[in-house]
Amino acid sequence: MPVVTPRFIVPVVMAIALAISTAPARSIDAATVDDTARFLAGLQPSSNSPLAALTKDPTWLSHARYFDSVFAREESTHLSKVREFSKAYLTEKHDTMLYMFSGPDFLYANSFFPNASIYVLAGLEPVGEIPDLTALSPWAIDEELRNLESSMDTLFSFSFFITSKMKTQLHEGPVYGTLPVLYVFLARTGKTIHDVNFGRLDEQGIFQIVENWGATNVNTKKPVGSSPRIGASGVEIVFSEGNGPKQVLYYFSTNLADGSVERSGFSTFLAKLGPSDSLIKSASYLLHSGHFASVRKLLLDNSATILQDDSGIPLAYFDPRQWRLQAFGRYAGPISMFANFYQPRMADLFQGASPIEFGIGYRWRKNESNLLLAQKGASPTSDDQLTPNAVATAAPSPKSRKRAETEATRSLGCRIARVFPFCW
Repeated sequence: MPVVTPRFIVPVVMAIALAISTAPARSIDAATVDDTARFLAGLQPSSNSPLAALTKDPTWLSHARYFDSVFAREESTHLSKVREFSKAYLTEKHDTMLYMFSGPDFLYANSFFPNASIYVLAGLEPVGEIPDLTALSPWAIDEELRNLESSMDTLFSFSFFITSKMKTQLHEGPVYGTLPVLYVFLARTGKTIHDVNFGRLDEQGIFQIVENWGATNVNTKKPVGSSPRIGASGVEIVFSEGNGPKQVLYYFSTNLADGSVERSGFSTFLAKLGPSDSLIKSASYLLHSGHFASVRKLLLDNSATILQDDSGIPLAYFDPRQWRLQAFGRYAGPISMFANFYQPRMADLFQGASPIEFGIGYRWRKNESNLLLAQKGASPTSDDQLTPNAVATAAPSPKSRKRAETEATRSLGCRIARVFPFCW
């Protein structure tokens, strides 16, 4: 019996064939990670990239203009002044740079410490992933570009990420996590990305690359690398500035609270890195708490330099026999949300401190911000050497420290965790 084809099938088949024949040809080569970063950052990828055709879309062009504007403003008002501060005062730089409770804030890490060989950032935000952008629909790409703009708003407005907002923005869509934000900051600071590896830390603190990151595990039905029962998950990004030496950026998604930081292999990883330069800002005063004693000790033991606002390590923990302190800016005390963390000795230390020309931390307005530079080395030996800009502090008794920790822990309730959920 002959097969009779329904009349409506023919025009449908012809329409599909016509659509295929007229669709733009897609390169068989995937976009490089560097071109992907440039595209997300609103910068032109290489001319032979499969992403080049997507830059003609009006939404991408609008995205590029927006990022041109906000990064130019950030450069003028903050980053150029941060680099001037770095050149003037951060003269004893080291190969490793640590930034705990950072989220994806490579922008300030690189501005304060531009020449580190290894950057280590850590926070609770997921590593995430970026699929082949040419496989996404134009509508999906537009949505992801808008999401990127929104996720960076608080950093550009206040100099820090608000974690509760990032928690939503970094968990949604095919392009998610800290990775796209890191890509944007790397591209916008003139870096070329050479390689990206995903992995986890083992018990010895060694970064083990995980193949097929993001693919669904047939047993758990969850993305590969998502198990909380093994070490801290992370990404390793190899990059350079122009023809300069290759540098490495690590971002780890991990809980820095006591117990978790040891089980994840992260503390062992940090202990192997040698003398480091550390940055702490807008850290929810977690290092004032007894729940973060391990990472606080790691920073004090492994850092040669610590640059922080008052949300970092309390003055009580800087042994005057080891640390020399310099105060910059103005100590106006914590914002009302963190009022319990006021340090009277900080007020004394900041009398007559040198001003800083940019805002940073929770007191992000210019002339309200504070920075403390702690450098490991010989302390002043006579009273006439002690100045507001270079002082050694007297350490309080262990009982005073314990009492301060208890008070800090009590104040770290759900009220804070809802807004800055870095921890438990």
